[in-house]
Amino acid sequence: MSATRSGIAEKVEKLVTKAVMEKNLIEEGDRILVAVSGGKDSTVMAWALSRIRPAVRKNYELAAVHIASDFCACCKKAALEKRLSEWGVSFTDIFTPVIGRLKPGRVMNCYWCSTQRRMELLKHAVERGFNKIALGHHLDDIIETFFMNMTAKGELSTMPILLRYRNYPVSVIRPLGFVEERQIIACAEEKGILRAACTCPFGVNSSRKIVRKRIADFTGNSSAVKRRILRSVDRAGLLAGE
Repeated sequence: MSATRSGIAEKVEKLVTKAVMEKNLIEEGDRILVAVSGGKDSTVMAWALSRIRPAVRKNYELAAVHIASDFCACCKKAALEKRLSEWGVSFTDIFTPVIGRLKPGRVMNCYWCSTQRRMELLKHAVERGFNKIALGHHLDDIIETFFMNMTAKGELSTMPILLRYRNYPVSVIRPLGFVEERQIIACAEEKGILRAACTCPFGVNSSRKIVRKRIADFTGNSSAVKRRILRSVDRAGLLAGE
């Protein structure tokens, strides 16, 4: 990590600003719905988006929503809402019966959960006039998804930093797209965010963990190599989509 621990929050701010400016993630008058799980990634993202206004020089609204479910109740909502309030971000909590929607014979999995949560996010955003949804996926998520899709699906694709929906008046943005997970962890520690964070119980044994280890092995966990991979993905036009 290039920044010292004392300067990591500033580094994260700069990387988020870089992603926002280079990829035109925020425009004048945007109403941005920040999806917060209570975890380190989305919480750091909410903090960063509240901090970069002077650098971005755009007027935009921020509001956070947490999609609660019937299988994970570890989110420290009071602490999360307090943090968001300190940053000037309003908070809404929505309950979604993720397990309750499973059809007979089906088992709970990450894809089903993410699909149900995404549906609720879109519905909430459209009904309340938000035109952007901010998700907390970071640089490591993007390159991991690239390799997962290539090896498991036989296709070149990943999580775009900017995704414009054709059927909804909403776009998805990923402001942490240039930030490594270890930078987010260090920033969360520096800002005291980890004390209010939670961890998904289904993410512990996911196939993503296997891909993450393989990437760490062949890159030597080098930041420079990971960023070159991201640059290659970007040059292939995979960081913007519809």
